[in-house]
Amino acid sequence: MPAPLLATVVPDFTADSTHGKINFHEYIEGSWAILFSHPADYTPVCTTELGEVGRLQGEFAKRGVKVLALSSNDSESHQGWIKDIEAYTPESKVDYPIIADANKEIATLYGGLDPDEKDKEGLPLSARAVFVVGPDKKLKLSILYPATTGRNFHEILRVIDSLQLTAKHSVATPVNWKHGDRVVAVPGLTDDQVTEKVNALTVKTD
Repeated sequence: MPAPLLATVVPDFTADSTHGKINFHEYIEGSWAILFSHPADYTPVCTTELGEVGRLQGEFAKRGVKVLALSSNDSESHQGWIKDIEAYTPESKVDYPIIADANKEIATLYGGLDPDEKDKEGLPLSARAVFVVGPDKKLKLSILYPATTGRNFHEILRVIDSLQLTAKHSVATPVNWKHGDRVVAVPGLTDDQVTEKVNALTVKTD
């Protein structure tokens, strides 16, 4: 299936996880959320990524973002893998759910397979996809990495800051923007509306 499109409601699913059965839409109700997928448990790159997300959990929580991981194994495998993740990144606590997707049904639903990387059966691996979803359950951002490339979660936090700022204040963020930097007015605003935005921001971007 094709990947979800920006500004459309993301596909719903119900699946087992390390936190029990989860219905995605119910779980994220009224919150920002990030769903990020992984090729397989116990693989080196995936282990570093989930450890980093565990280490950054406070940053996601501060932004009101619910985090869910997706990996192509069952929940029993995920539970054992968490011990490895936390051992590799000692300051990490994996207290977010890891969703079971042993048949890659959810990865397929979200258009997140990597045709260039195959498992031992010769089937495509799940790619390293990132989906940021708003409180309206609509897709705000997606990034698709090949299975061989680890993600930069500081960049993902940066884009969440940008998305939330835009949602609240109707502004845009320029190249290399980071929290606290100057922003620009979105096209189509009148001079009076720009002045109103500037006064509203002055300049508390949280």
